[in-house]
Amino acid sequence: MLTLSGASSAAASAARGRHVRFYWSLLVAIALVGPLPVTASIAGADPADPAAKVARTGYRSVIAPYSRLRPATPASWRERNGAVTPQPKQDK
Repeated sequence: MLTLSGASSAAASAARGRHVRFYWSLLVAIALVGPLPVTASIAGADPADPAAKVARTGYRSVIAPYSRLRPATPASWRERNGAVTPQPKQDK
């Protein structure tokens, strides 16, 4: 029982040591970052201002330059097939 008590005490102190190192590291990091300015204003205007001047948007049709690519009106498939079928050779 005494051995178990000593082992749990050693484990607890090791864990406590890790937590102490973590908190010291955290404290040093906060101390170094603390004096820095919170934000630096890069943009000139507030993006949440509803009265801010913005450029007008324009509309361009996506299909405006479209032109029909069909050279002729649709015909029946027999007429189309007959127009492109090679003529049979004439044997003498």
